[in-house]
Amino acid sequence: MLAIEGVVGVELTGACQVFAAAHDPASGEPLYDVRVCGDRAGTTVRAHRLEIFRAQAPYSFEEALEADTIIVPAAYKASAEVVALVREAHRRGIRIASICTGAFTLAEAGLLDGRFAATHWAHAERLASEYPQVEVATDVLYLDDGDLLTSAGVTAGLDLCLHLVRRDYGSAIAANVARRLVMAPHRDGGQAQFITAPTVAGKGSLEPVMRWMQENLAEPLSLASIAAQASMSTRTLSRQFRAQTGSTPLQWLIRQRITRAQELLETTDLTIDQIATSCGFGSPLLLRQHFAKTLATTPTAYRRTFAPISLPG
Repeated sequence: MLAIEGVVGVELTGACQVFAAAHDPASGEPLYDVRVCGDRAGTTVRAHRLEIFRAQAPYSFEEALEADTIIVPAAYKASAEVVALVREAHRRGIRIASICTGAFTLAEAGLLDGRFAATHWAHAERLASEYPQVEVATDVLYLDDGDLLTSAGVTAGLDLCLHLVRRDYGSAIAANVARRLVMAPHRDGGQAQFITAPTVAGKGSLEPVMRWMQENLAEPLSLASIAAQASMSTRTLSRQFRAQTGSTPLQWLIRQRITRAQELLETTDLTIDQIATSCGFGSPLLLRQHFAKTLATTPTAYRRTFAPISLPG
């Protein structure tokens, strides 16, 4: 485990916990020798942007080169020393996995060139912009590319570590670790379901018609009816929509309907049929199809994940 300066505490210690919880069921012996490697002068540990404490790793960065697997958690921009370390580790055939913005360290080392990689959805656009040679996947919890693995933020890193345990020692051992840590052995869907979807593009010329579309999601809106509301031809509307939102009017409409369905699943007891109707999908089947395509999950699973817990009394 690399304790990079500014490391996110939960990603460092949480990943340690996953591997440390893996034991041989017969002997009870630990299956991993977990070592935290960092600057002997100490490391600032943070939670989001808040610096919470300083820690001193018991092993140096150089000693990470003795490992079979190196985990690179999220941190502020890694030093040239860490980038060089990761590059050398890869040259030696050491398996490397990143959590959240740890992918930037791998990308800076040139390890992700021509590969697909995952990071936290909030940083995906920046990763793609700064490292155009990397194919950034925005809708997955983690990616396994053999010798290199990358994951989305925080808890997705725990999913990735549990995946490594499953890959190394099988599903039964991984399931035991999940039970011990009270976490799901496998989570449905990707990180698309956690992304905050943009709504109306504030000051664009299409703002009035976009607000009208949001207010009429339950209606059977067509490209022609949207263009008429905007007082444009369908061709002009499509061109301006593409310029302002990066998508077509109907694609944007579907995303708004999904967002509305998410809100209703989180905050109401409406049935799936009622939600499908009120959001303009017309049938539960269409709602499920669009949920699967966009969020990689089902409406029922989404409600189970995000609906508020009812407390007794």
